[in-house]
Amino acid sequence: MEKFIIEGGTPLSGTVTPAGNKNAALPLLAACLLTDEPVILHNVPDIQDVQNMRKLIMSLGVDIVQLEPNTWQITAKSIRPADLDPDMCKKIRASILLAGPMVSRVGSLTLPPPGGDVIGRRRVDTHMLALEKLGAKIKCDRTFEFHAKGLKGADILLDEASVTATENAIMACVRAKGTSTIRNAASEPHIQELCHFLNTLGAQISNIGSNTLNIDGVDRLHGGEFTIGPDYLEVISFLGAAVVTRGSITIKNAGNQYLDMVRLVLGRMGVHWDVKGEDIFVPSNQKLVIESDLGGAIPTINVNTWPAFPTDLMSIAIVMATQSKGTILFHDWMYPSRMFFTDKLVGMGAQIVLCDPHRCIVQGPTQLAGEKMESPDIRAGMSLVLAALSAKGKSVIRNVGQIDRGYERVDEKLRQLGAKIERVKED
Repeated sequence: MEKFIIEGGTPLSGTVTPAGNKNAALPLLAACLLTDEPVILHNVPDIQDVQNMRKLIMSLGVDIVQLEPNTWQITAKSIRPADLDPDMCKKIRASILLAGPMVSRVGSLTLPPPGGDVIGRRRVDTHMLALEKLGAKIKCDRTFEFHAKGLKGADILLDEASVTATENAIMACVRAKGTSTIRNAASEPHIQELCHFLNTLGAQISNIGSNTLNIDGVDRLHGGEFTIGPDYLEVISFLGAAVVTRGSITIKNAGNQYLDMVRLVLGRMGVHWDVKGEDIFVPSNQKLVIESDLGGAIPTINVNTWPAFPTDLMSIAIVMATQSKGTILFHDWMYPSRMFFTDKLVGMGAQIVLCDPHRCIVQGPTQLAGEKMESPDIRAGMSLVLAALSAKGKSVIRNVGQIDRGYERVDEKLRQLGAKIERVKED
């Protein structure tokens, strides 16, 4: 295991380029199973979750060649419903994304329970209901067994706007016989990327970006080439690091088209940035004053499905709030354990009241002090890095493998911006 040792208090400066979107790379890799022709993906993030997904799909008979850094050629010429490694499936939530393409292409799959971050119960019922509508037979015991003799297009109403269930449904529908409609679909940037990618391979998906997708099934997909867009979660993580250290940075290729709601919400905390073409510039002269609601009421930041404020940015926003003047309430109704990392911020000196598993109140600003901590999951782990960067003194963050699951060489990128961060082996 490895840990980060961080000496806080240094303003960041310079230029950084985010990696490809992890949450797009994972379904795109799964979608490559739908064609027997080669597919080239550019800007594939070199992170642990993506490497684990690579191992899983290779175990199904897929050939993957790294043509150059962050560029892979994936060829699923002949795939088989092999037994997936249960330990590997436990490491990533995205293992469930193999269900849609495998049932569509091969007609069967035995899937061990998927894993991922421990942030509360993450139901998979929506996936099963969607695939059953298309004609799949599913048996759930200690594993999930999928069988289908041929999927048929259907009108699918998802019982929740689940991102991964929407992705599974899309991948199953593109080669199903007939026309499908997916209603109450999630529409996050990575879902839009998946749809555009599949269309480059010959799929016929329309109404992309809405919560109602129309899909005309095709007999086969061909090969193609696609570039994964920037990870907007990483973009805001670096933006947050600049803000809490009172630094000034430029983020290249930031994917501005997906940042409007984030900009609106963080603007209520006194955070601003300038758009320069495809890049954003984060100045050091942040206001960092929380804007009250009408009548002086305490404002609330709520998460919701896209295009609302995303749940994966909640922990980053909480750290930014500790450095803003005023009081603000955060509410994440999606995951009952998302807020549990706040005790580590309190230990650093933050003024936070955990109201219940879904809500906390932050009073700022406070000078944080260095502390010894452990990363509980990807996003909370990155938020602790931000807190340590803004803190006075030295912090130690253990279990950084959790952070590496979602961030490509984050310590190297932060050092290039002037951060005093070191990765060391645990004794």
